[in-house]
Amino acid sequence: MATMLEGRCQTQPRSSPSGREASLWSSGFGMKLEAVTPFLGKYRPFVGRCCQTCTPKSWESLFHRSITDLGFCNVILVKEENTRFRGWLVRRLCYFLWSLEQHIPPCQDVPQKIMESTGVQNLLSGRVPGGTGEGQVPDLVKKEVQRILGHIQAPPRPFLVRLFSWALLRFLNCLFLNVQLHKGQMKMVQKAAQAGLPLVLLSTHKTLLDGILLPFMLLSQGLGVLRVAWDSRACSPALRALLRKLGGLFLPPEASLSLDSSEGLLARAVVQAASAPLGLWTGALAVLRSLWSRWGCSHRICSRVHLAQPFSLQEYIVSARSCWGGRQTLEQLLQPIVLGQCTAVPDTEKEQEWTPITGPLLALKEEDQLLVRRLSCHVLSASVGSSAVMSTAIMATLLLFKHQKGVFLSQLLGEFSWLTEEILLRGFDVGFSGQLRSLLQHSLSLLRAHVALLRIRQGDLLVVPQPGPGLTHLAQLSAELLPVFLSEAVGACAVRGLLAGRVPPQGPWELQGILLLSQNELYRQILLLMHLLPQDLLLLKPCQSSYCYCQEVLDRLIQCGLLVAEETPGSRPACDTGRQRLSRKLLWKPSGDFTDSDSDDFGEADGRYFRLSQQSHCPDFFLFLCRLLSPLLKAFAQAAAFLRQGQLPDTELGYTEQLFQFLQATAQEEGIFECADPKLAISAVWTFRDLGVLQQTPSPAGPRLHLSPTFASLDNQEKLEQFIRQFICS
Repeated sequence: MATMLEGRCQTQPRSSPSGREASLWSSGFGMKLEAVTPFLGKYRPFVGRCCQTCTPKSWESLFHRSITDLGFCNVILVKEENTRFRGWLVRRLCYFLWSLEQHIPPCQDVPQKIMESTGVQNLLSGRVPGGTGEGQVPDLVKKEVQRILGHIQAPPRPFLVRLFSWALLRFLNCLFLNVQLHKGQMKMVQKAAQAGLPLVLLSTHKTLLDGILLPFMLLSQGLGVLRVAWDSRACSPALRALLRKLGGLFLPPEASLSLDSSEGLLARAVVQAASAPLGLWTGALAVLRSLWSRWGCSHRICSRVHLAQPFSLQEYIVSARSCWGGRQTLEQLLQPIVLGQCTAVPDTEKEQEWTPITGPLLALKEEDQLLVRRLSCHVLSASVGSSAVMSTAIMATLLLFKHQKGVFLSQLLGEFSWLTEEILLRGFDVGFSGQLRSLLQHSLSLLRAHVALLRIRQGDLLVVPQPGPGLTHLAQLSAELLPVFLSEAVGACAVRGLLAGRVPPQGPWELQGILLLSQNELYRQILLLMHLLPQDLLLLKPCQSSYCYCQEVLDRLIQCGLLVAEETPGSRPACDTGRQRLSRKLLWKPSGDFTDSDSDDFGEADGRYFRLSQQSHCPDFFLFLCRLLSPLLKAFAQAAAFLRQGQLPDTELGYTEQLFQFLQATAQEEGIFECADPKLAISAVWTFRDLGVLQQTPSPAGPRLHLSPTFASLDNQEKLEQFIRQFICS
C-alpha cells in the first residue's frame, strides 16, 4: 500500500507571483502537441500482482478479471447520492449524514478472548519458560494482562469515530482536490475481506498522510474500521488516550524487553493474541498541524492511493518453506573475489537481511524469523511495483542523467513522451495524463527551486538544473524511476565492468562494439553486481534464484536492442533446434531453475557470444542506464576511499555521520551532489559491514564499528575501490 502526492496540474499559467514564469511559457512553438495517456492501446498496465510462485491460489482467485476496464474514484467526494436521504437540507449536511451511516463493528469481549488464547495459557500454565506454573490463573496475573491490554488498545467509541470522520472529511476536502483510488484494486481487497479472515495491510509510509488517508479510505469503501499500530513514544499520554478510543494500537514497552524477562514474555503473548481486531485511526492528530502549516487552505493538491493484490498468509507460509535453500553471507560470496583470491562466483544465494531486530521478532523461532524477513522482501517488492511513477520523477531523471548541462524544451518534450512510453511498456503505471506541454509546465513548476528557465531568441526555452545541493533533490526524485529500469541498469553496468579492462573508458562506441562478450562472462559480472547491490534496492524475491535473474537481465538487454547475438564460425546457429540432443541430466528441474536458454545445461553457454549493438540510439541509452545506478555506486566508491581517513572505532550512527559529511565535502569539491544523500551513506555502511570491511563488536555503550584487519592495508582498500569503480560509467 502506498500513497503518492503531487501538486495540482494546471493547464493555464499561474498568476502573480509566477508572472515571469507564465510569460516564459506563453512563447509557443506553433506546433500541435499530443496528449499523454497512461494507456497502452485501450488498457492501462495492472501493477502489484502477488507472487505466482509462493501464492499461486491467491494469484488466481483474488484477481479481478475486469480490472483493466475499471477506472478511478474520488474517495473524498461525498454527495447526496452517498446517503439514504434526499433534499436540499441533505445536500448541505451530506458529510455529517455520511459519517452517521458508517458501520462501526461492535466491541467484543477482548480480554476474555485473550486470556483463553493458546500463547497466554501456555505461559500461565508453565509450559514455556517464565510461566507461573500449574494450577488456577492468579488474579494478579489477570490484572496484569488487563493492564497490558489497556495500554495496547481501548474499545473504540462510535460517537468519537463518527465525529472524527466528519471532521476529517471536511479537512481532506480543504486540503485535496481529489484522492484517487483504483476501483479494481479496491475490488480485490473487498474480495479478500469477504473470506471472513483478518485483513492485515502494510504501508510503505511514503508520506505523513498515510495515517489519515488509509483508514479513512477503507472506512469509506465499506471495509469497516482499521487498527493502526503506533509508537507510544511519539505521543503524549493525553494524545495516546484519545487515539486509543479512536482505535489506535500502542505496543507496550515490556514487549521490547529481553527474552528472559517474565514481563516481556507476558506482554508479547498478549500482543500476539490481541493482533488484527478491527478499529480505527492513529497518527491523524499528530500530522494535521504540520500539514496545515505546510500547505494551508490555498494550495490544494492531488493524492493517489495504490493497493497491491492481497494474498493468503497461510498459503505463503506453506509454499515459502518448501523453496528454502542454502545461502551465504556477502562476506563469504564477494570478499575473496574483491581481494583477488579467487575468480569463480559461488553457486549459492546471498543472505542479507536488514530487517530491524526487535523484541517481538526475537521471540520467534529462527525459522519463523527467516519467514518474516523473506515475507518483508515480497511485500516491499509488491509495494514498489504497485506505485505509479510521477511526472516529477521523469523530469528529474532526464535533467540529472541526460541533460545536466541544460536542454531545450522542444527536445525535452519528445524525451518526456519517450520515457513515459518506456515505463508503460515495462508494465509500470504512471500517475498523470494530459497535454504534453501542460505536463511539462506542471513538472517544472514543482521543480522551480532546482531548475532555471532561460528564453532564447528563437522562442524556445532552455532548461538548466541549478548546480549545487539541488542536484541531490533531483537524485532523490529520480530514484523512483530506478525499479522500472533496474534489470537493464544492472546489465548495462555489468557490461561496463566487463569492458573496463579491455577498452579505454572514453573509447568510441564502435570500438566497444567489436569485442565479443561471452554469456558466461556476462553472467559472472551480473552476479558480482547483484551481490554488491543492497537487497532493498534489488528487490529480488526470495523464491527467485540468482541465475534466473541473470537470464532475465540478459533477455532485457537483448529486448531493448543493446546486445545482439553473435554466432562464431563453425558453431550451430542459435535458431537451429532440429539437431538438439537431450541432456544427459534429468529433464525435470526445480521450478526456480527454469531459464529461457536453449539447453538444460549451463555449460553450453560457453559457445554463446554477444556484441554491443551499433544502432544510433544505443550509446545514449546505454549511458542513461549506467547513470541510473551511478549515485549509489559512486557513494560506495567514495565510502571505500573514506576508509583511509575515517575515525574508527565509532558507533554505527557516528560513522555514518562521518561518511555523510565526507560525501558532502566531496560534492562541493567535485560537483557530485547526487551522492550527498544520508540514505546512501547508511546503505554503504551496512553493505561494508556485511562485506566484512567493517566489523561490529559489543561494548558497554552499545555496538561499535571498527575496521577489519583484512582491510586495514591500503592495498586491499584500493582493491575494494577499484572493484566498485569498474561498474561506474563516467
